[in-house]
Amino acid sequence: MGEVHNGSAAVGRHRFLADAAARGLDVEIVERLAARSLVEAAAILGITPADIVKSLVVKHKDGTFLFALIPGDRQISWPKLRTLVGVNKLSLPPADVALDATGYERGTITPLGSTTAWPVYADAAITGRRISMGAGEHGYSAFVDADALTAALGAVVADISEPN
Repeated sequence: MGEVHNGSAAVGRHRFLADAAARGLDVEIVERLAARSLVEAAAILGITPADIVKSLVVKHKDGTFLFALIPGDRQISWPKLRTLVGVNKLSLPPADVALDATGYERGTITPLGSTTAWPVYADAAITGRRISMGAGEHGYSAFVDADALTAALGAVVADISEPN
């Protein structure tokens, strides 16, 4: 439990693509070298860290989850997100819990193709441009128009981040 074997890793990318297609979302998948950090991934892709959007799985006290889409050069503002969601406790779960909640390993997580369609909250700083995000499989990144993405996901777009 909690492990994704090589044979099932490609399934994540296929889930991502199938969900994007079902939503009418135009995505471009690119294969890239493994990166040890978000900054390194941005350099490999020829973009800035702000152009990579992290899909973070956030756990509610009641055991449900949500996705927070945050620019790579920023982090979640817990007070802002708690206020927006209307709760007093949110947390980042361990990697195995995030895998169970989404079907994706850390570093590949995306709301598209998640095994459960959790609510999505997107930081307003990602809008108005083309972004890169996880594509459901290590070694791949997806490029997508952020505004089309947030619309397709029915995301709540608000100020939910702060500088790293």
